[in-house]
Amino acid sequence: MSIDTRRTATVTRETKETKITVTIDLDGTGRSDISTGIGFFDHMLEGFAKHGFFDLTVKAEGDLHVDGHHTVEDCGIVIGQAIAKALGDKAGIRRYGYFILPMDDALMLASLDLCGRFYLDFQCEMATPKVGEFETQLAVEFFYALASNAAMNLHIRQLAGHNDHHKLEAAFKAFAKALDMATSKDPRIDGVLSTKGAL
Repeated sequence: MSIDTRRTATVTRETKETKITVTIDLDGTGRSDISTGIGFFDHMLEGFAKHGFFDLTVKAEGDLHVDGHHTVEDCGIVIGQAIAKALGDKAGIRRYGYFILPMDDALMLASLDLCGRFYLDFQCEMATPKVGEFETQLAVEFFYALASNAAMNLHIRQLAGHNDHHKLEAAFKAFAKALDMATSKDPRIDGVLSTKGAL
């Protein structure tokens, strides 16, 4: 009998503002099924799944008649919780990940540590209030919610760029590549990669 060692998790969160269910497979192939009600945000999450090789399902119903804030932030909360749950005890993972991703005029850096401690440094200057129906200032809210709930140290920094669509897409894809690196297994690691013996 084979033992399933795939790292998967499903998390549901329901409030008066949103109802969100996320399923993630960290050892997937990049398949996604995303529905948040915000087209550009769906596009970003699809790119995150594809370029991180994560199988990701996100089903979100939110109070979009107010604005997109609750939906985007709460998706970050639930995706972060799902990542943490799928990682389990983090045994054997590389822990650190980084990537510098170009997209036309944009050049974005993402670097992270799955250390169990939250920190976010998000430096990306937006020139417009919206891309499609996505409010550009919500990008930092999404990454803050995700990083805090996944208990990761995350830096995302714009190195170049002037088109907001390109900058945001490069940020999500760079984050995906960095997370793929950090969650990947290294056979040289016995237990967790920490002198403390725990992450």
